[in-house]
Amino acid sequence: MGILALWTICGQAQQTDPRIPKGRELVTYQLPKHAMYRPDWIDFNKNGKKDVYEDPKATIEDRVEDLLNQMTVEEKTNQMVTLYGYGRVLQDDLPTSEWKNKLWKDGIGAIDEHLNGFQQWGLPPSDNPFVWPASRHAWALNEVQRFFIEETRLGIPVDFTNEGIRGVESFKATNFPTQLGMGHTWNRELIRKVGEITGREARLLGYTNVYAPILDVGRDQRWGRYEEVYGESPYLVAELGVEMAKGLQHNYQVAATAKHFVAYSNNKGGREGMARVDPQMSPREVEMIHVYPFKRVIQEAGLLGVMSSYNDYDGFPIQGSHYWLTERLRGEMGFKGYVVSDSDAVEYLHGKHGTAKDMKESVRQSVEAGLNVRCTFRSPDSYVLPLRELIQEGGLEMATIDDRVRDILRVKFLIGLFDKPYQQDLKQADIEVNSDDNQAVALQVARESLVLLKNDDTLLPLSADKIKTISVTGPNADDASYALTHYGPLAVEVTSVLEGLKQRLGADTEIRYTKGCEIVDANWPESEILPFPLTADEQAEINRAVEQAKHSDVAVVVLGGNSRTAGENKSRSSLELPGRQQQLLEAIYATGTPVVLVLIHGRPNSINWAAKHVPAILEAWYPGSQGGKAIAEVLFGDYNPGGKLTVTVPKTVGQIPMNFPAKPASQVDGGVGMGPEGKMSRVNGPLYTFGHGLSYTKFEYAELTISPKVISPKQNVQVTVRVRNVGDRDGDEVVQLYTRDVVSSVTTYEKNLRGFERVHLKKGETKELSFTLTPRDLQLYNIDHKWVVEPGDFKVMIGSGSEDIRLEDTFEVVPYEGRAISNRPSQASEGQNQINPVLDNNISTVWEGQRGDYLTFTMEDNAKPKEIFIHWKSVAEPTTFEVQVSSGGGQFLTVYKGEAHPTNDLARFPLKGDLASDVRIMLTAGRAAIAEVDIPSLKR
Repeated sequence: MGILALWTICGQAQQTDPRIPKGRELVTYQLPKHAMYRPDWIDFNKNGKKDVYEDPKATIEDRVEDLLNQMTVEEKTNQMVTLYGYGRVLQDDLPTSEWKNKLWKDGIGAIDEHLNGFQQWGLPPSDNPFVWPASRHAWALNEVQRFFIEETRLGIPVDFTNEGIRGVESFKATNFPTQLGMGHTWNRELIRKVGEITGREARLLGYTNVYAPILDVGRDQRWGRYEEVYGESPYLVAELGVEMAKGLQHNYQVAATAKHFVAYSNNKGGREGMARVDPQMSPREVEMIHVYPFKRVIQEAGLLGVMSSYNDYDGFPIQGSHYWLTERLRGEMGFKGYVVSDSDAVEYLHGKHGTAKDMKESVRQSVEAGLNVRCTFRSPDSYVLPLRELIQEGGLEMATIDDRVRDILRVKFLIGLFDKPYQQDLKQADIEVNSDDNQAVALQVARESLVLLKNDDTLLPLSADKIKTISVTGPNADDASYALTHYGPLAVEVTSVLEGLKQRLGADTEIRYTKGCEIVDANWPESEILPFPLTADEQAEINRAVEQAKHSDVAVVVLGGNSRTAGENKSRSSLELPGRQQQLLEAIYATGTPVVLVLIHGRPNSINWAAKHVPAILEAWYPGSQGGKAIAEVLFGDYNPGGKLTVTVPKTVGQIPMNFPAKPASQVDGGVGMGPEGKMSRVNGPLYTFGHGLSYTKFEYAELTISPKVISPKQNVQVTVRVRNVGDRDGDEVVQLYTRDVVSSVTTYEKNLRGFERVHLKKGETKELSFTLTPRDLQLYNIDHKWVVEPGDFKVMIGSGSEDIRLEDTFEVVPYEGRAISNRPSQASEGQNQINPVLDNNISTVWEGQRGDYLTFTMEDNAKPKEIFIHWKSVAEPTTFEVQVSSGGGQFLTVYKGEAHPTNDLARFPLKGDLASDVRIMLTAGRAAIAEVDIPSLKR
């Protein structure tokens, strides 16, 4: 069924379904005249008095405890399960009289994907009349909510959960690029906006909990769900994940539930098997790569939901692990929300992992581990009934059940379900969901996600004035299916590349289109390992594309993949272009017509031939509903591409694992030279490196400064750099900061991304960018399994990509041991006695130091020194120094920089008058002797 036909059916249903209200009720949701609805509170338990849990002015914890104390075992256990929505498990779109005889007569924790339009993979969206328009959808969810509030004993509202990794999953909503595309924007502010829009549209539609962001870190490019990661850097995933979660949870409009916790994205050999048994990682890699984003997003964004994954790690299924779901997640990370299971994660404990004998034991293990809500495509009875048996038999203590239910209720109170359980502004849903303003943001995300991989002889941008005939071919040239699959909006209008070019060029340019080939051939994926000859039909279609290209000024070839080649449980055994796409590309290239390759797909492809022969390559990933327009703008220079790779593109699947960050020398071989006389035994290096991306203009970097150059393990470091657009076009540059712990107690990564900024520069414009490196950015996971900052040198590298470093410098971390410390172990034991020579009013006694040595002075309470006096006795030229101040906690900021010269007496140096608990003199270069120091308000 096509989208237009489905829309027609929905329109007809609006006229014929007698349950649909008329008139004003689709503008504002009208509550019935029921005694429970009071002017400023709701009598959920219908007892005629305001209980604590019904009082909006009471604290959330008091409300939770009051409600919990009133709940029966049946009501508590029902809160611990999800009921999948219409067409999945629930067979009713609106409440019926039979609901009073169903399990959920005592309430339910969540209803997932109710009326969101998704039926199952491969089927068109649901034609149910309540999936659209937005106002009618919100009205229907209100009606469902009304059953749980009015018809259950305690009136506990249900949490309406839904997917939302590229816009909220609905018949229509704002359709963004996939997370992989969003990652390539490197734009925190834009990702925050995506989160705000997704959460806002979800709430307007009636949903209160969105399953996003995905915090998995890409490690194996074969993996089917690579399209869903932001990239391979845990730092980038954390930075963008924080912004997405904050945007989603803006003003608690919805809860954000991140997935998949934990160690999910590096299954063996790219194979999934639905259980992803035993991801192949060391404990240190798990901590530094996979745990890192979850910890930061939980602590910095106040994440309210986590989805537990169904893989095991080191033999222990995450779903049944008290260590992961309680000790680490709640104890260490401070998670205060609720944990929901991923699909059949509970069932896999006995069905696949074999760590439980049956469903009942799997339930017990999951609840003991820390699971709050079971969520899968099964009847809620299959979980709740064995759960109740366990409680009755003493297999689970009521205190454990209460702890799990507390977390669920806390989230429901936080997102306002007990204060504003209904989405009453129905008209606003029609105005705002998938609005023009929101689509404009989606277009900007699509623009910024595009990465120019190659542009020989500046073939791009194309000139509309010079091109009269353009050939467009490839299986993704006129296809929009990549934007209309699960986990996002299902039936929006999508601009394909072909349509985008038509809109951009109009009638003045002739566009010749033929598909050229399908995404895959009839024998795929076997054809990846066993060649099959082209069929007559396949050859004929390629021939049509060739003839068309021969008579065109330029050929745009749009290749890649779609839901047939990537997605959940669709890992690959190859990274080559699937099907007949490579043959099509080579045939078009052979015509001699200039070729532009556009890639639309969900994972990096090993396009070695194209990288060597095709002059211009644009990487688009899955660019969302506005992707075709954005691509046309880039091809013809209306928009200057500025995206950078957040993934590594291997030359061959045989190189995997090949990703960022990597250990020193782990991505290359030692041999050089090909052929019989050479020493190479394998292809070396990636095809395209992390951070790579070109522009239609050029940028120069200058004036890298690091301050202070010597710090304690608790100090921040300020890094500044000036970037200038030296080309003839305005454009965006993604400035990237990498660090390297030069010498460390355990092997660390060669480059750690620790800062980035996407900056727009007009031609000729210069901007100074500033980055702050915190102690967290310098930590390593040491041999004792502790996060520490180790003393030593750290290299800072600034550039346009991980292998396009423009500037670098170093700073040093030295131990912090009191008022006067040195980086030389022979002097460390002297402690504070070292400071006496500069405070004894005797110029014949001196303190001597060299680069890295410093003196720290304790100040009186509330001291705000505006000057410091130093008697430099002798100086080995050139010697530089800094004066730093701390307001507590051991972190120092530089307030004065200067060059030291011998003085006859105390020389004055101005300070800023900042509040200071300590003042430090730091030698940053050279050697010097100091006779005396004086600081107003110095504590003696």
